[in-house]
Amino acid sequence: MKKIKNSISITLLLFGLCLNAQDYKFGKVSKEELEEKYYPKDSSAAAVVLYRNERIWFQYYQKSGFQVVTNVHERIKIYNKDGFDYATKAEQLYKNGTDAENLSGLKAFTYNLVDDKIVKDKLEKSGQFQTSLNKYRNEEKFTLPNIKEGSVVEYEYEIHSPFYYNIAEIALQYDIPIKKEEISIATPEYFVFKPFMKGYLMIQPKYSTNSGTINIQSKSRSQSVRNIQNTKYSNSQIDYKVNTVQYNVEHVPALKEEPYVNYMDNYRSAVKYELQYVKFPNAPIKSYTSTWESVIKNIYKSESFGGQLKGNRFFNEELEKLKNASSSQSELALSIFKHIQERMTWNKYFGYYVDKGIKDAYKERTGNIADINLLLLAILQEAGLEANPVLISTRSNGVPLFPTMEGFNYVIASVQLGEGTVLLDASNKYTKPNLLPTRALNWLGRLIKKDETYETINLSPQSISAENTVMMVDLSSEGKLNGKLRKVYNEYNAYQFRNTNIAISEDSYLEKLENRNHGMEISDYRIKNKKTVGKPITESYAFNLDNQVDVINDKIYFSPMFFMATEENPFKLNERNYPVDFSYPWQEKYIINVNIPEGYHLLSKPKDISLVMPNNMGSFKYQIMLRGTSLQLSVDLMMNQAVVGTEQYGGLKELYSKVVEKQVEKVVLTKVIGETSINELKEGK
Repeated sequence: MKKIKNSISITLLLFGLCLNAQDYKFGKVSKEELEEKYYPKDSSAAAVVLYRNERIWFQYYQKSGFQVVTNVHERIKIYNKDGFDYATKAEQLYKNGTDAENLSGLKAFTYNLVDDKIVKDKLEKSGQFQTSLNKYRNEEKFTLPNIKEGSVVEYEYEIHSPFYYNIAEIALQYDIPIKKEEISIATPEYFVFKPFMKGYLMIQPKYSTNSGTINIQSKSRSQSVRNIQNTKYSNSQIDYKVNTVQYNVEHVPALKEEPYVNYMDNYRSAVKYELQYVKFPNAPIKSYTSTWESVIKNIYKSESFGGQLKGNRFFNEELEKLKNASSSQSELALSIFKHIQERMTWNKYFGYYVDKGIKDAYKERTGNIADINLLLLAILQEAGLEANPVLISTRSNGVPLFPTMEGFNYVIASVQLGEGTVLLDASNKYTKPNLLPTRALNWLGRLIKKDETYETINLSPQSISAENTVMMVDLSSEGKLNGKLRKVYNEYNAYQFRNTNIAISEDSYLEKLENRNHGMEISDYRIKNKKTVGKPITESYAFNLDNQVDVINDKIYFSPMFFMATEENPFKLNERNYPVDFSYPWQEKYIINVNIPEGYHLLSKPKDISLVMPNNMGSFKYQIMLRGTSLQLSVDLMMNQAVVGTEQYGGLKELYSKVVEKQVEKVVLTKVIGETSINELKEGK
């Protein structure tokens, strides 16, 4: 009897496992998936990847050699309208000359539950789009049809790449949760790749080895006695070892956006495979990356990099003019920098290798990052200055922690002057010496010398970028504001202002400014040094505004920062997964004078406060004083370092909570009843 019960229990258990087992074969979408209303592990998710399978392997073709093949299969559940975007998939495909990646074998369906039956809609040609993005990238995009709340979409395709030396970064985490994913990478023994993991997921890969075969057909010709040619075909076989790595993960959380992050993709869990060397039978090892020294040498010896800095004379006539007009090395370096900055226009392509070459780029007045900054370097060196290239990874490209060719995607110039090493980037019209575009402010760069040695360079700005505001306000008893404002932007604040606003008309700028400041009316607008790079920008205007003050009975309530107050703490999470990155150290300083309307006196005001974070990382000062019949507010918020680590996040969050608390706290004025002494007014009684 006990054996019968055990048999029944085992049978029921197996039956239950079969019921719960999910079938992820293409097209096997279940009613349970379509009926699901939310993802139990993250009810806020607008969609979830039910299943993701990505297989990467190398396939040999006799005419072209090895190619990388990537097969993608994904099934996604869409819960609500916010998840509709996940019914569109885009793949960027690399191309170089006649070689190009291509996408094939696409099949895709949308599944909906209609009258308790599964109905599927096939992706048609009208939902597929091919676009040439630029010289190096094509895009294949498709959008699934008939998307509704509750739909499931599923697609599968392959990408064939002739660039066998490159395996694209494999994302292990999306912006939505992933219920189950299976990733495998199979590489022939001839190609030795090194994996680099990033992100916070703890994933243990599984390793295995099996065999692969290359079939080669060859032909030979012989001539018979009667001069008749005979062709013979023969087949040979080469066996080799295949190394496979698998990443099988369940319930991957979504990558949640957080404010002030360097670049969210830098923190996305992913794996990148970097080719270290290639070793074919009976051939020497061809090394690609193993140490920083070998990476630097490989880059520098390229004709598209170091070769551009040799034997250039095409700009000598212009250089002589600049030399004659300069009285010092610093002045000459600045003149050369400004000449290239004004002459050249960046074509929006990154890269540490030139595209056109510096001679053609100079002639055509346009080029990629390397065309422009290696051109700048070549002229600086020709002028007799000690100038060297600095390799950089932009903020959107991550931080190269390990030796890698692909870790860099940018190059700037450096020059040794009396004040030390000066960094230069002429690709932006509004930079200046030691003020790089914000895209290049990514921890460290590597300065390469002519002997192919290198040294590490700190890219973080050391000077404070300040924004100083002085405002005079007349407050009426009806609660209306009439005032004048003067604001000064310097360093990166001036750089950001120019990049954002220089191309738009003054009318458009003022319209946006008025809307941003709660519908104020601006008049007598003036701006100085808008186009004068290197000098602070000063803007001033008069304004009036009605909706910043509450008048209730005989009292007036207002925040003395009015429309400039920070009303919400950007740091809401209790814990932070990623460092807070402000890009550069900064300061916001306000001096605000408010004239109290006649017949009112100060009843109460916010208390003064002075806070300093540990190690003087940041500070906040708030002080408000009564001066006769005027209030004077002084506010100073400063961050002395650009990056705040996760271990210091609590202090930053607390600082900002005090900032919000103080900046929205109200001053209270009350009507004067009878005679009030000057002393009472001064004391706020």
